[in-house]
Amino acid sequence: MIILDPKRAFRFPIEAKNISPDIFAKKSSKEIAALQMWEGNRKGALGDLFNIKNDSGSPSEEFTIKIEGDASKLRNIGARMSMGHIVVDGDAGMHLGEDMSGGTITVAGNAGSWAGSKMKGGTIEIKGNAGDYIGAPYRGSTKGMNGGKIIIHGNAGYEVGCFMRNGLIQILGDVGLFAGIHMSNGTIFVQGNSEGRAGAQMINGKIVICGHTPVMPTFTIDSIKPKVKVDGEKIEGPFYRFIGDLADNGNGKLFVSKTKNPHLSPYEKYLE
Repeated sequence: MIILDPKRAFRFPIEAKNISPDIFAKKSSKEIAALQMWEGNRKGALGDLFNIKNDSGSPSEEFTIKIEGDASKLRNIGARMSMGHIVVDGDAGMHLGEDMSGGTITVAGNAGSWAGSKMKGGTIEIKGNAGDYIGAPYRGSTKGMNGGKIIIHGNAGYEVGCFMRNGLIQILGDVGLFAGIHMSNGTIFVQGNSEGRAGAQMINGKIVICGHTPVMPTFTIDSIKPKVKVDGEKIEGPFYRFIGDLADNGNGKLFVSKTKNPHLSPYEKYLE
């Protein structure tokens, strides 16, 4: 295990793409310390920013990087990683796990926007809240998350799962507007409330909301289900099942808690 301990509080964003098990795995502590890092507009070395401790552990232990303390200024932690573990003791910055294809990232605190952008595999677990555009592509791209799993124990912001193509995003708290906008496959599970417009322009895929949410008029009610399956687990309902977004000829499935959304009961007459 490599432990990174910040030498000071960081004031400016730090480009942290080099903090990855794929890059650290075959390097000595001296070589790791020499890796280049940008802090704001200043170029330096990783060893200028962190104390580096090599705690090898057992030979069979999968490679692990642990960042102690606040990492909220660190961007792109775990970018393109394909194996191993990253553990962040505090908060993490934007672009966490960008383009990752394997391994796990665990954040004890909050994470910034665009976590899991272009993600293809692996697992990101955020114990606190997350920002906007989780699993979403950057502006101008239509290639969102295409595999893997993102688990957020707190709340998440706007456009979670934008252009999502596969994988699972699980939010145990609330979510902002436009969850699953443009999604074509995969699953978004929200245990709390949604601000609304979930599934706008979705073509396919599944969104499950256990709390309160408005439903767009471009979705049509299809049935009432006693439960719904998410990642192999049965979630008890009942749930209204809507199909949409019909404005884009979509066939996405939007499951909404019947109990938490009594304002949707007038839709039931269309099932008779």
